[in-house]
Amino acid sequence: MEKLKYQIEIDASPEKVWDVLWNEKTYSQWTYYFSPDSNMVTDWEVGGKTYFTDSSRKNGMVSTIERIEEPKHLIFKHLGELHNGVEDVDSEKVKAWNGSLEAYYLEEDNGKTILKVEVDSNDEFKEMFDNGFKKGLEVIKDLSEN
Repeated sequence: MEKLKYQIEIDASPEKVWDVLWNEKTYSQWTYYFSPDSNMVTDWEVGGKTYFTDSSRKNGMVSTIERIEEPKHLIFKHLGELHNGVEDVDSEKVKAWNGSLEAYYLEEDNGKTILKVEVDSNDEFKEMFDNGFKKGLEVIKDLSEN
């Protein structure tokens, strides 16, 4: 696994950027470049369940929140996949990447926010993450500043 890192400076408060990241209305706008119909369903509990799904909410990823301190950081641990509403956290395919982390850090700097993202990835997903985060971070910046 390789740790991929992305960063952007946003002329908005960490609270505003946090809201854009995780608000149901704006989440699907910046994650469009990963999947045009992305959804996130979470209980917002450390060790609880978080699902990153398609519009059917039956297919996607099963994750948990590893650490959260609003609006400073949110770290997800990916556990497995969701297929037709059934969780897979034990197959050999999933074992190749389960436990990987996806972390969001928001740092205030003179009235602006530095948003840093770190994600564990294997070669298979590197291009998708590079494309998704580079375009998605620009959407977050635009939504946060306007």
